[in-house]
Amino acid sequence: MRVCVAEKACIPHFYLITTMMTMQRNNVRSRFYAWLLACFLLALPSASFAQDSTSVQPSALFGYFSHETVLSEMKELMEVDNQIKTLRAQYEQEMKRVEEEFNVKYESFLENQRSLAPSIYKKRQAELTDLMERNIAFKAEAQQHIEKARADALVPLKKKIADVVAAIAKKKGYAFVINSDNNTLTYVDPTLGDDITAEVIAGLK
Repeated sequence: MRVCVAEKACIPHFYLITTMMTMQRNNVRSRFYAWLLACFLLALPSASFAQDSTSVQPSALFGYFSHETVLSEMKELMEVDNQIKTLRAQYEQEMKRVEEEFNVKYESFLENQRSLAPSIYKKRQAELTDLMERNIAFKAEAQQHIEKARADALVPLKKKIADVVAAIAKKKGYAFVINSDNNTLTYVDPTLGDDITAEVIAGLK
């Protein structure tokens, strides 16, 4: 039997191609198994983390409290209120003085207006108008000063509240804490949010 040269030449090429195809298939299979193994290994830490996080996960995701209620329970608030009361009394006394001064001048103007020379009449009228405008401006300024004084006096109290809230949030693992004043929270799922108002009050004592 004679084998053509072409057939002899084809045999090595056939085995070579077959071998290469086998290696490629093996390569694909190896890569596939490697991919599966990688996915499995990546899944293991996630599962472990899920178990660990379940064991330390807080019962609620966040906390909420009434800032006004907590503030009203602080003994320091009485001191602030007394300071503002004293300041308000001072402004009210001054406002009363300028009002009396205006009333005296106004009554005098009414009594003597018919006998006043035109230039004096206009001068007294302008003085009364200016005095009235200054009194109105003083009242507005006094109210602003009182509000600012109270706000400044409450800064250290609010800082104490914030520190206690932060400590509670850190201890319980809350993601955040919300101030529930002014109807901020219409509804809270008790499995997701904790009312920590009482805890904050206790933490400030």
